[in-house]
Amino acid sequence: MLITRTSLLTGKRNTLDIDITEEQLRTWNLGALIQKVCPHLSADDREFLISGITPEEWNEHIKPSEEE
Repeated sequence: MLITRTSLLTGKRNTLDIDITEEQLRTWNLGALIQKVCPHLSADDREFLISGITPEEWNEHIKPSEEE
């Protein structure tokens, strides 16, 4: 399903094709934990649903410290 979110990091509107059904999306929006509703989703897909941040934005704007 195509999901559009506004990134909390950049304010940019992004659209990704996420493997989620209308029912799963509804259940999550009603308060269920996304990892319980959609355990098959990657961490990147879950983050996009929650915050609108794409993996590319994380890589560009969030630099891991040298200790990590």
